[in-house]
Amino acid sequence: MLKVIPGETATCNNGCQLGTKTCPPALAVAPVHIDQDNHLWLKFWRDQRTDFHLPAVNPLLSKFWSSLKLVHGSRVFVPLCGKSLDMIWLAQQGHEVMGVELSPVAVGDFFRENGLQPVQRKVGQFTLWNDGKLSVLCGDYFTLTKANIGQFDTVYDRAALTAFPENIRSLYVTQLRRLVPDNAQMFFLTVEDAAEGTTMKQENSVDEEIKTLYSAGFEIDLAYVESVFEADPEEPELPARRAEYKVYRLCAR
Repeated sequence: MLKVIPGETATCNNGCQLGTKTCPPALAVAPVHIDQDNHLWLKFWRDQRTDFHLPAVNPLLSKFWSSLKLVHGSRVFVPLCGKSLDMIWLAQQGHEVMGVELSPVAVGDFFRENGLQPVQRKVGQFTLWNDGKLSVLCGDYFTLTKANIGQFDTVYDRAALTAFPENIRSLYVTQLRRLVPDNAQMFFLTVEDAAEGTTMKQENSVDEEIKTLYSAGFEIDLAYVESVFEADPEEPELPARRAEYKVYRLCAR
């Protein structure tokens, strides 16, 4: 089971049903959830409730990214990017990095804390912040179009999907599928709670929810699994539970 993590790349929005190019009827009620989630996310950043932000580059990114075998100068799209330092690392590898983030506080912090001096300009409903190889579109992920972000080669998702409740994850994936070019790759990191009674061998497989969400639009390759026993920070008195840190590589069909 995917573990819900308020990750640094999480901007709480919504989208529409997996695998379609047009919005289904369910989207008629989605804006209510979008507005609620957006409000909460913006409030987190205004109140500086950002304990979820990782102050270092994700070690699984630096360890396994090269397995994608991308050429120098490839464009990487980072949905719901927060102020992730992973974007700095990706740019240092020679990539052009394009993130999208709802909170202007997060975007401003990212450039200021890394000593960057971005130029800003309007791009449709978004404000584009750019400094060299690093660009962030500040605005709502679910209003993005291909024209806003242009062509890219790879998606990097560290915690965007797993920040959402289960009932809106398919909405995120559908919007992603609309934006991803044919045959583009995706580097996808998850943390999954081991189901009660399962063995290590059973957990070394693609999560059923990942299959449901992505198999219609992507080929899925589970590249790495690491089991870690972790205490629940909200209930530290309980026994530690096993969590599976997984690296997925996906390719758009």
